[in-house]
Amino acid sequence: MAFFVAMAGKGGTGKTTVAGLIVRSLLSKGKGPILAVDADANCNLNEVLGVKIEETIGRIREELINVPQGMTKDAYIGYRVQQALVESKGFDLIAMGRPEGAGCYCYANVLCKKYVDILAENYKYVVIDNEAGLEHMSRRTTHGADLMVIVTDGSLRGIITASRIRDLADELKLKIDKTVIILNRVEGEPPQETLEEIKKTKLELGCILPADDDIKKFDEMGIATLKLPSDNKVVKIIDDFVDRYLK
Repeated sequence: MAFFVAMAGKGGTGKTTVAGLIVRSLLSKGKGPILAVDADANCNLNEVLGVKIEETIGRIREELINVPQGMTKDAYIGYRVQQALVESKGFDLIAMGRPEGAGCYCYANVLCKKYVDILAENYKYVVIDNEAGLEHMSRRTTHGADLMVIVTDGSLRGIITASRIRDLADELKLKIDKTVIILNRVEGEPPQETLEEIKKTKLELGCILPADDDIKKFDEMGIATLKLPSDNKVVKIIDDFVDRYLK
């Protein structure tokens, strides 16, 4: 059975980059095969992983009116989802995407969750990069996970938001075995107020990632995070994090 990692956090915290770093670490340790899931309507996990998306589940949803004769809708969707799977060395990627034009994302979310569960049978790890904020949880895109990783900055507000995400998961009774937070792009030591809030909210601090010039440069130049060198300080911290939390 696959080990599910669900990424969460507010926008702009580097959640997708951290998801890519986790995939990179798993690959470097030979812990594949891995299914990377971009469950954000604004897909960009593929850029972090250095692969190209040709098809999304959202687009498949829009084309359900064109089901071939003699084929059920479920069979057609399953066939198209397999086509949408981007295959790479050690990992595959599936992207939710979004419906064309105005419309509800709910059905795309339902399809994403359903077919990720089906695809997961072929992988050791599934890393799901959810969209920012809390809405994906109310839609139950994150239906459950062995590990939920909440990425936040080092601010007091960031910790408060992280605790709200954790609390909402509890309220929705999502099946999450463990929740940890990662403080990302921290300059120097985290403020004392931040550390006190972490204790107060009883969040488990997985690791602290310092601001890193290499990652910033890679982002600015559009270079895949997957290509970061093994001696990069952030890569080393994530490697240790993976050893401790991803069994």
